[in-house]
Amino acid sequence: MSNYNVSNSTVNVLLGWIEQDIVAIPEIQRPFVWKPSKVRDLLDSLYKDYPVGYIITWQNPDARLKDGTFSHGKRILIDGQQRITALMAAISDKEVVDKDYKKKPINIAFNPIEEKFEVENPAIRKNKKWIPNIAEVFKPEFSMYKFINHYCEINSDMDPDVISNVIQKLIQIKNSSIGIIELAHTLDIERVTEIFIRINSAGVNLSQADFAMSKISVNDNYDGPLIRKTIDYFSHLIKSPAIYDNIRINDSEFADSENFNKIKWVKGYNTNIYEPSYSDVLRVAFTFKFLRGPISNLVSLLSGRDFETREYKEEIIEHSFSNLNDGVLKFIDETNFKRFIMILKSAGIIHRKLIRSQNALNFAYALFLLLREKGINGSEINLIVRKWLVASILTERYSGSPESTFDYDIKRFAAYSDPKEYVKSVEAGELSDAYWDNILPTNLNTSVTSSPYFNLFVMAQIHFKDHILLQMFIWKMSRTKYMSQKLKLVRLTTWSS
Repeated sequence: MSNYNVSNSTVNVLLGWIEQDIVAIPEIQRPFVWKPSKVRDLLDSLYKDYPVGYIITWQNPDARLKDGTFSHGKRILIDGQQRITALMAAISDKEVVDKDYKKKPINIAFNPIEEKFEVENPAIRKNKKWIPNIAEVFKPEFSMYKFINHYCEINSDMDPDVISNVIQKLIQIKNSSIGIIELAHTLDIERVTEIFIRINSAGVNLSQADFAMSKISVNDNYDGPLIRKTIDYFSHLIKSPAIYDNIRINDSEFADSENFNKIKWVKGYNTNIYEPSYSDVLRVAFTFKFLRGPISNLVSLLSGRDFETREYKEEIIEHSFSNLNDGVLKFIDETNFKRFIMILKSAGIIHRKLIRSQNALNFAYALFLLLREKGINGSEINLIVRKWLVASILTERYSGSPESTFDYDIKRFAAYSDPKEYVKSVEAGELSDAYWDNILPTNLNTSVTSSPYFNLFVMAQIHFKDHILLQMFIWKMSRTKYMSQKLKLVRLTTWSS
């Protein structure tokens, strides 16, 4: 069986599918990244009957229900989201969401005399030769007869027949052919994920997390869009609290939800230590709640995959969405987040520039949430998370294959009745006296100020409030020997107690 089928459709049919919710566009509620000039160029290509590329869709695997029947999911738009959103804005007069979560129209103007498209501007609105917004032409109530009469009345030198032919050609954009590649619903999730990433890698750099977010947003049955928005809005608010009012005003449905109440605390909170992106939120929530590392596993679970039987089951979809939602809510919880930030500060981290590894921070937060869920004492959690974060920085633990290492570590922490024992075993194996006396001084002997080892030394100085000590003893020993001995002292005292 072929991995895909190729067919042709029209702009009108495709937009109809979107309106009828047959094909889901997960990016439609996210910031639109195309410039208006690119929308203009797309319309010009369709008008001139130039090819505009293929739209690629994939239908969710058929999940087996408890009564033995199958559920058929929506088609997901794997590639072509920006083009379809552009067409909906220009032809269907839909507003798009900009990077600040403000809704705005993209009006494309058309000059029937020159047969030229342009982005609407004040000069065009004053020029009687232009149609300021071509969406007017595509409305069901549009009257060709009335338009031609009015246009030729204000442009008396124009031939009505010529203008009529041009407008008819413009309207025919709706019937322009667009190729559709439909991926087989029998494809493994892993292969579809790979296809998604490869196809989109030529544009915006996308990842498995992007595909997982698409999977989340198209499942209305288990509040997927709500989970998706919670992740998206939180990650944007933590970086730019000023967009709070834009979200509240422009997405009233989400503003009325309980999830909005759970993230609104972010608008008054500033941190320059840990500002997670949506992929960070997703990774942490998945790692601690599912005890897994690879995000591709999340895509499989959200599709209902049973890893043992290789079947797709509705109860797995339901359970996975429930777990993910719980994980996300625990991530965004004000108490959890602020306590984690306090742990980072207690380790001497006062600015995100001191931590080059976002993976180290992500795992530390996943570990914090796991230990909280296990009911570990708060002071014990602080100790374990702080020590593990420092150890992971020293060993660059999550720089090579982070997903597999995440998977290994989170399973070990979950399995140990006393998580401190796992920390001790890793410390004994990877941070012996030989490391502190030989390897670390060598690593510290660098002129690179962004070195994680030097940053860790700065963290130790901050933690000890030891600003004068450096000046007193720096002349007595080499810089690297001093720093390595100081870090060894920190290991044996502060970060261990």
